[in-house]
Amino acid sequence: MTLVRMNHHTPKVFNEWVNRLNDENFFNDGTYQGFPPVNIVENKTDYVIEVAAPGREKSDFKVQVDKNILTISTEKKEVVENKEARQVRKEFTFRSFQRSFTLYDKIDVNGIVAKYENGILSLTLVKKEDVKESAKEITVL
Repeated sequence: MTLVRMNHHTPKVFNEWVNRLNDENFFNDGTYQGFPPVNIVENKTDYVIEVAAPGREKSDFKVQVDKNILTISTEKKEVVENKEARQVRKEFTFRSFQRSFTLYDKIDVNGIVAKYENGILSLTLVKKEDVKESAKEITVL
């Protein structure tokens, strides 16, 4: 029986590819190009938007509405590195991002509530109540 030694380069090639991906200009000015994932659920009385943004603080988020455009954004966080420790591998960073959504006229902009918990930013957008106009009888003169 003959044993043949196999040199598998897959881990090394994969590591080089990941490092090149991190080093190349896949990000423009620190802005995350692939938007953070979002779930949107419609209920009878509201919509709920969930944004996956782990590793942030409540104060990192800026949520605003301007002309029926809801914008959610964060600024890039600078991490102070320990000069005495050597970074062996760094595969994730906290980058800035911005997501915008056009709101329907049926959303009560003043009733939007935002909550950040366990890495998920959750926004509740309350629907305006439908105002049903009652039938009017018009007197013929």
